[in-house]
Parts: sequence; structure tokens; C-alpha cells
Amino acid sequence: MALLLVLIGINVIAFLAFGWDKRQSMRPRAPRIAERTLLALALFGGALGALIGQQVFRHKTQKQPFRTLLWLAAIVNMLAAVVFVRLDWLGG
Repeated sequence: MALLLVLIGINVIAFLAFGWDKRQSMRPRAPRIAERTLLALALFGGALGALIGQQVFRHKTQKQPFRTLLWLAAIVNMLAAVVFVRLDWLGG
């Protein structure tokens, strides 16, 4: 249950980070969130929130290799979820 709450939290943070960075991108000289930070949020469990944020805010949808790396983070998230569920199923 705690893991689920952490995953929900990181996905909300990733979603909001995409929204914030998009907002900042439209303001001259405004501080931005580094791409590596956005990708790290996605890689460490926030890929769904990042992908939804990318589409909702239309942010970094065409930028390569960012797009590809974001999808790779999503695949890593899915594989980790499968492993976690299988290990939980085997142990319980």
C-alpha cells in the first residue's frame, strides 16, 4: 500500500513538472526544469504521469532524443511492475 502511494505521488509530481516547465518555457529567462530531471522522474516510477503531462501540456512532444528516452523509461516502469507483481505472487 505504501508503495502504491509513493508511485501515485511521483506520477503527480512528474505530471506537474511537465506543466511547470511548459509554463516556464513561455517566459523569457525563466528558470526551467532540466530534461534529465524530467527523465529521472519518469524513470523512477513517474512515467505515466510524465507521458500524460507531455500530452496534456503539449510539451517536448517532438524533441528527440527526449521522446524516445521518455518511452524507454515507461517500458522500464512496466517491466519493473511486472517483476514486482510476479515476485509478490510467488511469495504470497
